[in-house]
Formats: sequence, structure tokens, C-alpha cells
Amino acid sequence: MDDELLMVRVAELSYDENKTQDEIGALLGISRWKVGRLLVQAREHGIVRIEIVHPRARRLGVERALVERFELTDAVVVPTSDEPDALLQRVAAAAADLLTALRPVPRVLAVSWGRTLTAVADALPQGWATGVTVVQANGGVSLNRRSGGAASVAVTMAQRGSGQAVLLPSPAILERIETKQAIESDRTIAAILDQAAHANTFLFTAGPCDPASAHVENGYLSADDIAELAGRGAVGDVLGRYVDADGNIVDPQLDARTVGVALDRVRSAPRSIFVTAGAAKHDIARTVVSNGLCSVLVTDESTAQALLEEM
Repeated sequence: MDDELLMVRVAELSYDENKTQDEIGALLGISRWKVGRLLVQAREHGIVRIEIVHPRARRLGVERALVERFELTDAVVVPTSDEPDALLQRVAAAAADLLTALRPVPRVLAVSWGRTLTAVADALPQGWATGVTVVQANGGVSLNRRSGGAASVAVTMAQRGSGQAVLLPSPAILERIETKQAIESDRTIAAILDQAAHANTFLFTAGPCDPASAHVENGYLSADDIAELAGRGAVGDVLGRYVDADGNIVDPQLDARTVGVALDRVRSAPRSIFVTAGAAKHDIARTVVSNGLCSVLVTDESTAQALLEEM
């Protein structure tokens, strides 16, 4: 039989019949060494595909491609799920695993907030760090109190890391620029923002520019506000700051009323970990990774493939 058919027969006997290489060699009249070489070639030619099926499995080849394409220091990619809740939990668990394994352990961790970061905090095990300081990087006092908001994210992470949480007691977006300026000029608030800005590790997510935004849910913006921002080219927000596909602020006046660390600080941080999941966030995810706003990406395989294919 020709070489290609021989590869198929060797693969079938190995993976379907569980034959050893010695048994396959005897059946086909070839050496054990040639059986091993044909199995390697079968994988290289795509005749055999091996898939590890587990929610916490990682797609190492895709991770390497992301690191190379976007000049990241690391990437974590987990299998996609058709169930949004299951997908979020997979990515959140992967982010929690990454945080637990970080060396050196972050001493000061600046965090954003939202559903994704809440899931990450909930996935962290007790004792994931020792003595970590978790600082809130952007305002997030909930206006409708339907969610725990930024405070619960920072507090949970700090408690499970035997550390302390430093909270930013401010709304995400204020109605008047003068009020925002007054708040940020307060000595206590200024010290918190400075501590967050100089954290050695950032952990953040980003929200899409749609009515499901956490800013709408928490009462900072209306659906009409979001529609107007989208009309100006916004693809989503990073630390509450709405940006276009090139990472530019789309509404300077809104940005001037937004409380939090500037994006340049995130970009220049020693380590900035971006956690994102789901098709709704593909546009903002593309903006974050292509504009150097993160050094580490944690996401699902579908998002990762979309980033690699469209860039």
C-alpha cells in the first residue's frame, strides 16, 4: 500500500484498536521504528487529531500563536462552550489558575470590576497569595445596588489572598467634571489612584458598547448614551473609558467625568492581565490586544481564533 494509506492503517490500529507498535509492525510487515515514524507523520499531516476534552484544558498551539502575533508575554486559552455561563466560568477559572501560579506573586494588584472579574474573584481559592494588596483601579460604586460592584471584587480577592483591599469610594462616571476633579483632588482618593496606577500587576476586563453594558446595569449610562457612543465609533470600554478600534477615547467630555487609572498606566504596567470571554466582546478584545493594553491574555478558543483570523 502507498505511504498515505499506510499512515491511515497504522493510525487506525493504534488509536481505534489500541494495538502496540510491535503488534502493528507484525500485522503490516514493517519495523516498530517505522510504525512510530508513521504515527508522527499522521499527526503532522492532520490525519490524526488529538483533542483533550476538559473545561480546564488549554489550547497551547493557539496560545503560542497569540503570543507571537501580539507580542504578549503569555496567553491562556480554554475550550469554548455554547453556554454563556459555562464559558464565563471556564475563562474565570483559567484566570484564577494563572493568578495562583504567578511568580513573583503580585504584591499590589490593581483590579477593574464587572461580571467577568466577579467570576474570577469567586474562582480564586483561599490562600492563592499571601499578603497581597488589591486596589480598585476605577470607580464603581453601584447606583442601583443590584450588584456587589467593584468593592466585592477587590474584597474577595484580598480576603482569599490573606491581604487587604483598598477601595475607591467613587462612582465610575460623575455628572459634572467639576465634581470629578474635586474627588480626584482629595488627598485620600488621590493616594488610592496613585497606588493603583503604580501597581506591579493589573487585572482587568473590558465591556462591549451595547445596552447590556455594566454601566447601563449600574445606572451610570442609559441605552441612548451607549447608542450615541457606538455612533461615534466606540467598540467598548476599558476601565470605564470608551475607546474606538484604535484605542482612542471617543468622547473626551465623558472621559473627563470618568474616575480611574489612565489607560497609559495600564499599557506601561510591568504586567497587565486582560480577561475576556464571548463573541459579544470580540471587538473590544481586538482593540485591547492590538493596541498593547495587555501583556497577558486569558480567553476562550473562539475569541482567540477570531483575533488571529481577523488581524
